[in-house]
Amino acid sequence: MTQAAQTALIAAVREALGPRAVIDDPADVAPWLTDWRGRYHGASAAILAPADTAGVAAVVRLAAEHRVPLVPQGGNSSMVGGATPPGDGTALLLSLRRLNRVRALDPQAMLAVAEAGVVLADLHAAAAAEGCRFPLTLGARGTATIGGLVSTNAGGTQVLRFGAMRALVAGIEAVLPDGAIYDGLSALKKDNRGYDLKGLLVGAEGTLGVVTAATLRLAPAIAARGVAWAGVASPADALVLLRRMEAATPAIESFEILPRESLDAVLAYLPAARAPLAGRHPWHVLIEATASDPAAEPPAALLERLLGPALEAGQVADAVIAASEAQAEAFWALRDSISAAERAQGPAVQHDISVPVAAMPAFMVAAAAACEARFAGTHASGFGHLGDGNVHFHVRAPAGVDAEAWYAQAAPEISRFVHDLVVAAGGSISAEHGIGQMKRAELERLGGAARLGALRAIKAALDPLGIMNPGKLVSLAPGAPAP
Repeated sequence: MTQAAQTALIAAVREALGPRAVIDDPADVAPWLTDWRGRYHGASAAILAPADTAGVAAVVRLAAEHRVPLVPQGGNSSMVGGATPPGDGTALLLSLRRLNRVRALDPQAMLAVAEAGVVLADLHAAAAAEGCRFPLTLGARGTATIGGLVSTNAGGTQVLRFGAMRALVAGIEAVLPDGAIYDGLSALKKDNRGYDLKGLLVGAEGTLGVVTAATLRLAPAIAARGVAWAGVASPADALVLLRRMEAATPAIESFEILPRESLDAVLAYLPAARAPLAGRHPWHVLIEATASDPAAEPPAALLERLLGPALEAGQVADAVIAASEAQAEAFWALRDSISAAERAQGPAVQHDISVPVAAMPAFMVAAAAACEARFAGTHASGFGHLGDGNVHFHVRAPAGVDAEAWYAQAAPEISRFVHDLVVAAGGSISAEHGIGQMKRAELERLGGAARLGALRAIKAALDPLGIMNPGKLVSLAPGAPAP
């Protein structure tokens, strides 16, 4: 790949799709070259920005002809550097942000067709206007786009009840690496025409093609919700509480766990915030129950009924149920601000991992102790989605270190240590953020020969030129450099 090939591709896209389809002013390109966490910095001569699926197909077809790699990008909210171009400038960015239409929303069928550039919060609003909802939310809902959520199989806080993105995608439209358009938007309940191409594209991180639209499953609008905050002595007690609630009702939608230090970090980060409980507790849980039927037991009353016996048995030390929507939102603001608050505290190695749900309480405690014993001066803790085994496990740097030097020297060893603990517990080194470039080496180290062989074979079959999101997820061969 040469600079001449990029120049020719840019000219061809401009001629085919018009001047708006090419952004090449360095000042306009620059904000999209660094990942959300500020850990990865790339280079790209231009952003190619088609306005529709046909335009995406034209760009990809031309890129294949000129052998120029493309990095698909939506809201650029990847947590693993998955949407950042290589630092050597060999790839161009392919922006999906102009594909921002909700093409259809059918409240009777409970389905919506949304293009890749639709921002999650906008889909929430569109669904609400039709008396239903899209039951996936996360802290970056104001910037994350549907294409990115599909491509990373995003999770969020409602996986406990509705599953991750893969469970919510009923159909998909994508442009394959040769420029062909795959139209799989029909939400068929039965389809036995061979391999599940939809399943391959969900979670592929743009390495097998470019998702341009998806048919998404909706849920009835919430008629009422109840949100509770409880203090517990340990993650084990929290899991006992979760199991009791799950056995009693299907209405529990979210069950989040966080240590006291994470709450303290948020309270320091958000000066106007208040602790939900009067006392200090080692661990906290945030619980949400919902009802779509106005005649059903009010979720707040349900939570009060379920928490009462736990309080009497001493499994919960204290609890409060939000008395208003404003208070419920304030509880969720505490949870949603953890990552930003901990980032403000200083450098940390952050891990998005999963273990079997039954093993999560012991893992959170034991892994933190093991890291602190192994790496002097660090402090480790985890928070996350207890109901699906997803731990956001952070190891903070010793006080006073040079951040860049610590990231370069200590962070890789820390991550290897944490990932070894995860694998020993039967878990995954990526729960909901994907592999991107951050975890590619670790996937190759720990993924297993069968898994890696299959991933490489699929990549080679669909993207033989290696032009789709180079350097992410998996290489075409062990140790192969990005094209």
